[in-house]
Amino acid sequence: MNGFSQIAGADIVTVLQTALAPAFLLVGIGAMLNLFASRLARIIDRSRDLQELFKSTKGPDHDLVVAELGDLQLRIKIVNSAIFLSVISAIIACGLIGLLFIMEMTGVDLSLVVAIAFVVAISLLSVALVQFLREVRVGIRDFMIREEYLERSDRRK
Repeated sequence: MNGFSQIAGADIVTVLQTALAPAFLLVGIGAMLNLFASRLARIIDRSRDLQELFKSTKGPDHDLVVAELGDLQLRIKIVNSAIFLSVISAIIACGLIGLLFIMEMTGVDLSLVVAIAFVVAISLLSVALVQFLREVRVGIRDFMIREEYLERSDRRK
């Protein structure tokens, strides 16, 4: 092996080690996207069930179905935005890995671009997590058990 290939091999190893952080970020985003897609599927299934109930309910039960459908529509929008933000974050993380290789292969200092890309990817991911938290909060609000089903007594044991 000549001297140049030894140096190039060492540089590639360094780049690969540096690229591990964005690669792990991609793995985490992938897991989150799976979670978000599962939540979205469950919300859609519930909305289809309620749309069928909509036709057969009247009075207070109908009002509850309408209210929950409104919340489900909100949850769909929130989860969709979390998915969108996560995918953009993943695309930036992929670009970040590419930038690291370009930087190493060309010798051009792209450190500032790399740092900005990483901050943007993490920021988008953070906003996606906030959106997920919002969706969970709305979902829990919808899941509250109606008072008439609790059969509470006046006495506490």
